[in-house]
Order: sequence, then structure tokens, then C-alpha cells
Amino acid sequence: MLTTHNLGFPRIGKKRELKFALEKYWRKELSQPELHATATALCEQNWQIQQQLDLQTVGDFSFYDQVLDTSFLLGNIPSRFKSEHLDNTLDQYFQVARGRSKDRHCCAAHAGEMTKWFDTNYHYIVPEFDEQTTFSLNPEHLLEQVTQAQQQGVQAKPVIIGPVTYLWLGKSKDASNRLDLLDDLLIVYAELFDCLQEKGIEWIQIDEPILVMELAQDWQHALRKAYFQLQSTKLKLLLTTYFGELQDNLKLACELPVNGLHIDAINARNEVNKLIDWLPQHKILSLGVVNGRNIWKTDLLQTLEWLEPIYQRLQQRLWLAPSCSLLHVPVDLTSEQQLDSEIQSWLAFATQKIEEINLLATALVQGKQTIQRQIDENTSAIKSRQQSSRVHNASIHSRLDEITPEMAERQNPYKHRTTIQNVKLGLPLFPTTTIGSFPQTQKIRHARREYRNDRLAKHDYEQAMHKEIQYCITQQETIGLDVFVHGEPERNDMVEYFGEQLDGYVFTRFGWVQSYGSRCVKPPIIYGDISRKQPMTIEWITYAQSLTPKPVKGMLTGPVTMLNWSFVRDDQPRATTCLQLALAIRDEVMELEQAGIGIIQIDEAALREGLPLRKSQWKHYLDWAVHAFKLTANGVSDETQIHTHMCYSEFNDIIEAIANMDADVITIETSRSDMELLDIFDEFKYPNEIGPGVYDIHSPNIPDQQHMVELMKKAAQRIPVKQLWVNPDCGLKTRQWNEVKPALLNMVAASAELQEIYAAQQQQARILEKVN
Repeated sequence: MLTTHNLGFPRIGKKRELKFALEKYWRKELSQPELHATATALCEQNWQIQQQLDLQTVGDFSFYDQVLDTSFLLGNIPSRFKSEHLDNTLDQYFQVARGRSKDRHCCAAHAGEMTKWFDTNYHYIVPEFDEQTTFSLNPEHLLEQVTQAQQQGVQAKPVIIGPVTYLWLGKSKDASNRLDLLDDLLIVYAELFDCLQEKGIEWIQIDEPILVMELAQDWQHALRKAYFQLQSTKLKLLLTTYFGELQDNLKLACELPVNGLHIDAINARNEVNKLIDWLPQHKILSLGVVNGRNIWKTDLLQTLEWLEPIYQRLQQRLWLAPSCSLLHVPVDLTSEQQLDSEIQSWLAFATQKIEEINLLATALVQGKQTIQRQIDENTSAIKSRQQSSRVHNASIHSRLDEITPEMAERQNPYKHRTTIQNVKLGLPLFPTTTIGSFPQTQKIRHARREYRNDRLAKHDYEQAMHKEIQYCITQQETIGLDVFVHGEPERNDMVEYFGEQLDGYVFTRFGWVQSYGSRCVKPPIIYGDISRKQPMTIEWITYAQSLTPKPVKGMLTGPVTMLNWSFVRDDQPRATTCLQLALAIRDEVMELEQAGIGIIQIDEAALREGLPLRKSQWKHYLDWAVHAFKLTANGVSDETQIHTHMCYSEFNDIIEAIANMDADVITIETSRSDMELLDIFDEFKYPNEIGPGVYDIHSPNIPDQQHMVELMKKAAQRIPVKQLWVNPDCGLKTRQWNEVKPALLNMVAASAELQEIYAAQQQQARILEKVN
């Protein structure tokens, strides 16, 4: 007998029910009881899908983010959101996630900082700590889910983030040591365990994914201290790791006084035998044998051949699960009625991955013959993919062989280029621009949907998009921006739009994955070798440029982001796939330049999230990732200005690699961090131009002029004024025009004020220089 379980299930629903309910609630079109009813229905649907598992995860549902849930569970709420006038915990929760506007009771408050969850495209709200931080247990939300599950007959296994990982995920706001809070935090965890025991819970899943990181001794000590202190609980603790190998933490993980250990056997398969040898015989070993982060079918026969001797040795001590939470994959492949049937046969989404776990368990316990039909079908699909001519294209690999080092270098260094670009563009100090997209209205989405469904003729669709582009250009002229964008009305998603026009990609209709809160993305699937079929953006950008004398940026998504925000083929190195993407996008860059576009932005929003979790492996990744970007961008002349954009990720520790990208201008997210992300520039003299974001577009708040001026003054303390741009944090597609216009008017006014301030300072400096 062995036990099957899951680490977490997608919370958004097959048809993004949570997204739509949240957005209605925020617009005050849905009551709180109605929102809770949606949540209840989604939880019950998820448990129904997982009913064949021996243990089902409870607590994986969240209205916005599981880390923010943990902060509220532990009573760690930023002081700026504590108010005697607010007795609605859910609304307070959303204020931390999205920010708060000023009203007659409360002042405005910026949202909690958001960053990437390890090396995924999921974003979490960063916990905030200081010397005065205290913790208090607020278990109601989790206990309600436990009660609901038990009423449904679910064998519940609650999941929580472990205390040490929680501290590691957060930030100290006053330079105090986060680990100094561990003792107080463990008291609250012990109280939580008592509450869960009283509810009749036997097992609890406690996630400590930092065990796959390179940990300093104080963090390793914190893990020992935490679990030796918590071992008095009567609950059985399943310590869960994922996303990588344990390596130097393997011995530590085996020694911690818990009842079971889960490892990611997709990424750490070579550690399994050592774990079996080292793990005490009274402990459970849970193996994550189905990939929780990609969408390819598991090779059942190969996996069973590997698992059978392990099961013979461990018997009931062996548990099976996906490698990590299934939060990172779409819900159900059966929703796809229009997907290419051959490619669909190669795939498995969350629901199908649960089925794979059950099939593997059945075969191990009852024999492979009991699932022979499923094994035969699975083997046929695996071979079909391996042998398909749709996957492999010899001409693309020949082009890779023709890449030379010179193709990835600009003609001259930045100092030479910037002089030429300044003459050509004639921009002021603190030039203003946006990141790319403008609001995607219902009208725009309707037109795209009608065209996609063949209910709108191509000519009529193009006319509709031209009208939207013209509106965007007119608005930018009215606002007074310096560098324009066309607004991207024709684009559904910054990756999907390009992938649809490249060979080697396929797309789903319902393959949605949560990025944060109500924001969902539909990652395309890279199944084969990649090439560009035809120009992808030329017509739209050149039309926009024909409407204005102001420069209009060509807007592209970079190869590393295309790679990291897709479900990637696993039959060749990621670096090879990235080079294929680089060559395809390079062709578009060159055609944009030939069409007269003088500024081209190549977004690499996802550069950092592709970093391996262990720093010792970073250089290899950054070498090929930066090379791919440079191969994409650097075929242009010196007078063409290359921009790139990075959003919502810590980049201080890869700043040298970012500088090596040699983009003329980089725009980054900094507003939520109050420009803390610029601290690195105290030490590192960034050589090129930079636009630190001053408008948090993920919050409904409209920043005022003075706030933006103060943020840019902080930036000017670290970066020479002549290198600074003024821009939002990210694209504006998720906002409304009635929010965007006043925010951008304030931004332009902030730029004008800054120009006055620093022009006066420069004049004063010149006078003093003459006097002296």
C-alpha cells in the first residue's frame, strides 16, 4: 500500500471563475457573500477532481496569494493598513495586495511589494518585517476551508508555508535581522498546530522550498531550531521541498524531526537513492514524480520501471505526488476542443496529472497489467512526439550553426551611440514614455474575438485597430509624452501574440495560469523548432508612426521572456530553444529599423525568473540568456535606440549581467519598493540610461505629481540625471483610461518640474564654476 496526494491545485477555476468574481467584487458588482460562494464552489470542484487521492490538500485556495494569506494567518499586516475604521478583514487583505486610495477615514497607502515566487512566473506579496513586528494567530480562513472539506468527506491535508521560508520570503524594512523574529513566530505556528489537531487533522504539509537554495549557516540553523521546537506537536508533519535539488541541504532535510519529506523527483531524481539510504526508517518519503510545472505527459512506463524497486524497498513509506503545486499549470486538458489532436495527445494539465499519479500508484500496488491499456496509449503518445517531423527542422539548426560572435555586438559602445541618438531624437532631460500597452477596453477585446471567430472581416478588423491606435496617439499627444507607443490593441498577450506568428508554437483556449491576484496568463506551448513566418508588427508600428512626428517605439517581446513565459519543450536544452527565438525576433528588429522605426523596445520582463535557484549555476544561465538578447537586438545601427523592460523582480544581484545586455535604455519596476531596487546603483555605476517606474500600474491608485517627483529625486541621488527616464512600472493594459490619463498627466508634470529643478541646479553649478 502506498499513499497518493497533491501539493496544491489551481485555484482560478476551469473558466477563470475566480478572476471574474474578484474583478466584479472590486467594482462593487458582487457582494462579499457572493464572492465567498464562488470560492466555496471552486474548492469543492477541486476536491472532486482529486477525490481518488488518499489525501487532498486544503488551504491551497487563496483569493489573491498564498504568501499574503500566510501574513494574515500570522497577524503580520503592514502598519499602514491598520485602521480602526476598517473592520472588514477581506477588504483589508485586498488593500495590502492592491493599495488603498485616500478617503475621509484613511490616507492613501501603497500596496505590498510584489515579486516572483522562486523561479516561476507566479508573483507573491512580500511580507514586511521590522524590529517591532509581532505575530498573532488568525486561523479562521484556513479553519473554514478545513471544515468545508471535512463536510464534503475529504481526507484533508492542510498546507502552509513553513516558518523559515516565510521569513526568507520577506523583507526587513529597518535592516533588522528577520531571523530574530523566529522565536515569536514559532509560538504562533505551535498554536496553529493545536487548532488543526482539535479539528481532527492527522497530516499537515509544511512547505520549506528554501531547502533547495544555497543557505548560509544561520538559515540552516533556523531550520533545525524551528523543527526541533515544533516536534512536540501531535500532528504529523510532511516537510515539502520543490523546484530543485537539496544538494548540501540533503543531510539537514533528512535529520529534521518531521514525519515525512517530499522532494521534487523531476529535478532531484539523482538524489532519491541517497535519500532512501539516509532517511530514518520511521519517516515517509514522498516523491514528486509528475512534473507540476510543465504540460507534457509523464512517460508512465519509464517512470514505473524506475519506481518499482523503490516501492519494493519502501512499501507503505512511499508516497506519490506531483513535483510541486499544480498552481503552475492549466486546470483541465479536456476543455480544449480546438487544439491540434496530435499535439493534444502529448499533453497533460492539472486534472490529467492527478490521473497520472493514480495510474502510477495502481500499477505499483496491483501490477502494470491492471493499467495496460493506459500504458499502451501513453507509450504511443510519447513515441509520436519523439518521432514527429513537426518537432524537428534541419534548416533552423543549420542557421544556428551560422551564428557568429559579431552578430551579438553593437557597432560602437554606448558612449558613442548616445551622442548620435541624442542628436537624432532631441529628447529633454527626464524624457517620458510608457512601457507599451494602453487599456484593453471591452470594445478592443470584442473586435479581436469577432475577428478570431471569423465574424469580422480582415479589412474591418484592421480598420478597428487603426482607429484604436489613432486614439492612443492622440491621447499621448494631449498628455504630452516624449516617446510614444502604438498601444498594442491588436495584442492579446505579449508572448501569445508573437508565438501565434512563429512556427513551433501551439496555443490553447483555456490553458490559463494565475500570475497574481486576478491576473491570469495563457502560456503558449513550444513543441518544435522555431522560426518566423512573416513580419509580425511592422504594419501596426509604421501606421502609428505615420500619425505623429514624435518617435513611436517598436514593441517586441525578447527571446528569454518568450522562453520563460511559455511551456517549453523538454527534448532539447532551453538555451538552444532560446537561440531559435532570438534569430526569429532579430529578423523583426531588422525589418523595423529598415521601416524607419528609430526606437525599438525588446522586453525581457522574465530574465531573472529563469535564474537557477542556486547562485553557483547562475553564470551559465546568464551567459546564454544575455547572448540571446544581444543576438536579437544588436544587428541595428548606432542611431537606433534599443530599449528593454524588466518588471517585478529583484535584479540587484544580476546587475552586471543586465549592464552586459548593453540596451541603450532599460525601464524597471521600482515604485512599490520606494526605489529600494535602486540601492545597487550606490555601488554599481550603471553605464546606460534607465527609467525607474514611478507609477504602480497594478494598483488602482492614481499617483500624484509630488509623489513621482520624490521618487525620481531618490533615483537622481544614485544615477546621473542625464541617464534618467520617467515612466510607469509596466504596461497599462489592465487599467482604465479614467485612471491612466490623470496618472500620466501627473507623470508628465513631474518630469517638467524635475527639468526645472535640475536645469536650475546645472545653471547654478556653471555659475559657481565660472566664479571659481
